[in-house]
Amino acid sequence: MMIDKTSAKPYYEQIILLIKEQVLQGILKPGEQIPSVREMARQLMMNPNTVSKAYKLLEVQGIIVTVKGRGTYIAEHQATDRDNVKIAQLKAQLQELVLEAVYLNVSEAEMSEWLTAQFERGPKDADN
Repeated sequence: MMIDKTSAKPYYEQIILLIKEQVLQGILKPGEQIPSVREMARQLMMNPNTVSKAYKLLEVQGIIVTVKGRGTYIAEHQATDRDNVKIAQLKAQLQELVLEAVYLNVSEAEMSEWLTAQFERGPKDADN
């Protein structure tokens, strides 16, 4: 796992995205144990509180489960139903993005092309 220490994106968000990406790519499989908060913090050379925040948010999202005394695992049943709150947040982010694009005179066709290209690349190349 690699964290970009020069990115403006908070570390905990990067951890969340990396774990989600690895689940989507099948690198991390349902039921597979992931490192403890302390071990992950040691591997990434960061504060355990940062990793703990990421893990808590991943647990709320149903991506991971923590079993007291046993460890943290990728959830067996990933949520397949659309979460209405998350969809609403995504729509709000898209609305902000469109507003910024209009302000910068980016055409709808150009935005559509970028979006299509990003979907084709997949989550791995989200920063490109």
